[in-house]
Amino acid sequence: MSRSKGVLLDLDGTVWDDDVNLYAGAVEAISLIRNTSVPIRFATNTTRLTRESLAERLTERGIPAEPPDIVTATQAGVIWLREKDIRRIAVFLPDRALPEFDEFELVDEAPEAVIIGDLGRGWSFDVMNQIFRLLLDGPEFLTLHRNKYWRTGGELVLDAGAFVAAFEYATGREAKLVGKPGPIQFEAAASSMGLEPGDLAMVGDSLDTDIAGGQAAGCFGVLVRTGNFSEASLAEATSQPDAVIDSIADLPDVIFG
Repeated sequence: MSRSKGVLLDLDGTVWDDDVNLYAGAVEAISLIRNTSVPIRFATNTTRLTRESLAERLTERGIPAEPPDIVTATQAGVIWLREKDIRRIAVFLPDRALPEFDEFELVDEAPEAVIIGDLGRGWSFDVMNQIFRLLLDGPEFLTLHRNKYWRTGGELVLDAGAFVAAFEYATGREAKLVGKPGPIQFEAAASSMGLEPGDLAMVGDSLDTDIAGGQAAGCFGVLVRTGNFSEASLAEATSQPDAVIDSIADLPDVIFG
């Protein structure tokens, strides 16, 4: 019998490296868990791609997935905007990610909310100054996540969190966080499975966003020694994971052990 009724899997650093190469054993581990009727969702802070694109990439790499299987920080943002009945928004994401906000009016002036996510090489002084000026007018300040950095091309690069911190410093305002480690994604993923967050195992490579966030929502936290994992960070962490495994290949042993 499974220790958990459902499984949430982080993507970058857990299932694959730089959304390209799957970690060894990922296909087999996920297939084994699914074959026992334990549902799986993929909970990611990636905002560079739509859920459709992420599902296609997983399927192409041997892990069948549909958009409803993916729970993103962008989706968490959409849920939050709906709850606040906000319609006019300024979104700072790559163009290929904008379809996730099709139900809203995307504007360049006088938005009700400013939404920040992964811009990658799209960050520039002009873009940052535009965001700064918009925020001074008082709209909701929403960050889809605030990851400090991520690994791509074998190297660590700055992520959205570093830029959000700059806007907070310049404006004196605090951004509303909707992605991991916030609760919205965990709650949405659990709801999609007909479960509660406390029924789930959250599996990821980040102590802060995946493990601490998942545990705060009630999940069983499983840390993998891949991606952004660091032995030093694990040793220094004030909150420890419930389990630590070398890679996703070892996940069935934790779920069914």
